[in-house]
Amino acid sequence: MSKIDYYGVLEQHQINNDVILQAAEEITTLGYAVIDSGYSPDKLEKISHCFNLSHASYVEKYGISFLQNIDEFNGVRLPMAFDKVFLDLALNPIIIKLVQSLIKGKFYLNQQNAIINPPGQHYNQSAFHRDLPYQHFVSSRPLAINCLFCVDDFTELNGSTIVIPCSHKSEKFPSDNFIKNHSIKVTAPVGSFIVLDCMVFHKGGFNSSDNPRRAVNHVYTIPFFKQQINIPNVIGNSFDINDEQRDILGYKYQVPTGIEEFLIGRNK
Repeated sequence: MSKIDYYGVLEQHQINNDVILQAAEEITTLGYAVIDSGYSPDKLEKISHCFNLSHASYVEKYGISFLQNIDEFNGVRLPMAFDKVFLDLALNPIIIKLVQSLIKGKFYLNQQNAIINPPGQHYNQSAFHRDLPYQHFVSSRPLAINCLFCVDDFTELNGSTIVIPCSHKSEKFPSDNFIKNHSIKVTAPVGSFIVLDCMVFHKGGFNSSDNPRRAVNHVYTIPFFKQQINIPNVIGNSFDINDEQRDILGYKYQVPTGIEEFLIGRNK
């Protein structure tokens, strides 16, 4: 890359060729970035296979009619409860390092959801939203980061994520005219993470292809925000994980059930 000319500049971000710092700068400035997961083709194929099996198990467990009636058929809540491959996905070292560079201090996995964008129909992620919905504040630093893993290629045809760049810096939802002129479709190859500041407005695009477009969403937040589902309560001690990973999954941040439990926790 040729040298960028400038004058009157006293400070500049020094990123060099660090892909994690490059992504962090894009997320801080634009609200989004695309970064490769580092997985091999065999690993990606395994994730794809496990995604389908987990969805089938989910539907069998809770029932098609029930899930359709509550608009929960096109996804799986907390898929790591069905297959360890999704626990590994949530602890992806590249993503954890990226989140660490964006959220200063403690953070944990707030939620994990497998998502299916079905062909030829709208689904429950097809309206613009923030991943901290109903909030109209902005913060000087990220409080929550969305890491959307692409199980399939994200293309304009199959409903790639649509983002309103820099909208994480403005309290109000942009005008219709602004959205029409400035929203963009974020395409990404299979095996990528589309990473968003959770306060950037975004949505899933319309899938005009013949096949579902699949993804696994992860939201990492400061522990101030309660988990969507109590992850430690669901997975218990069924996985062999270290202390740092237990913190990321929220074991350290459970609400004490009483005064004695609180006091015992203070002594650790």
